[in-house]
Amino acid sequence: MQLPTGTHFDSYTADHAWWQTKFVWFRMLLLLFVLLWVIPTFVGDYWLSFLNMVGYTILAAAGVQLLIGYTGLITLGHAAPIGFGAFACALSMYLLDVPYLLAFVIGMVAAGLLSVLFGLPCARVKGFYLIMTTMAMQFITVDIILTQFLGPLAGKGRGGVLAIEPEMFNIGPWIIYSVKDAYIWMIILCVIVMVFMANLMRTRVGRAWMAIRDNDIAAEALGVNIFYFKLLAFFVAGALGGLAGCYWLTNLTIVSPEHFTFGWSLWLVGVILIGGVGSMYGHIYGALFLTGVLELVKFALIPLAGIFPEAMEKFLYIKDLVFGLAIILFLIFEPKGISYRWWQIKNYIHLWPFSY
Repeated sequence: MQLPTGTHFDSYTADHAWWQTKFVWFRMLLLLFVLLWVIPTFVGDYWLSFLNMVGYTILAAAGVQLLIGYTGLITLGHAAPIGFGAFACALSMYLLDVPYLLAFVIGMVAAGLLSVLFGLPCARVKGFYLIMTTMAMQFITVDIILTQFLGPLAGKGRGGVLAIEPEMFNIGPWIIYSVKDAYIWMIILCVIVMVFMANLMRTRVGRAWMAIRDNDIAAEALGVNIFYFKLLAFFVAGALGGLAGCYWLTNLTIVSPEHFTFGWSLWLVGVILIGGVGSMYGHIYGALFLTGVLELVKFALIPLAGIFPEAMEKFLYIKDLVFGLAIILFLIFEPKGISYRWWQIKNYIHLWPFSY
């Protein structure tokens, strides 16, 4: 952050403010103006759909960042609370006829409680065994609970598939009907989640999570209730996953367990590995990078479709190849992720012509 020579802060609040100078205030307000007015006004539905996918990835990866990046709890089953929250929200509107916002809260709480249930073994296990527990959550939730029990409850569903009526997603007089409406709702949710996470990390809870991540034995010796704070991390991360699932309903005509596969759980872990583990903006950079790279690959395959008709049919295989290759390259050449590189670039610009 560029500060004039002699600038100092007279209080702890000013020193730790997000936006410390007028230039940063102007830059961030300009960004909000672009996101909330310029893009919805001048960008077509195709690119708005692309940005909605980026936003969904950001929201979905926020809980993974909280667990892995801030608490040190490795998860490979985060698609489970995302799907559980989505189904809980949809069924609340179908069966209980509750408004979307209330169903949204129900979905978040249900997803958080599901994560707590499968997070209970974290009191005694860690590392590889915790990974196996989260994988069990993935397969038990998606393949059994969603597919065999929750899906058919609506009557309109078969095999866990629910039809979605756009008119159901109303917030007061505002009905989230179009791609543009879903985009604006996504921006609002992303801002709320980022503000929530940034402030949470400054609290006693956030510091306890980071202490557990760095050394859980030392944290317990200092009086941190390891079991309580680990379960709290699972609940908050699950609730954030449920939030992502409830948002994604507004972009779908049907919701199915196939939307929340084990591959999606792995994808979210890759997002924070590429963006930066433990970084406040790591999952944002990772989501932009991976989603953008896949879009470029899709455009690159279109000219080849005339020569090799099977090129587009094999896009899913190419997608997995690109994802795996990106993970390998980042682990070798940029293990701290895009956020660390961006931090270095900003320092270079702010301190130029002096070396960092």
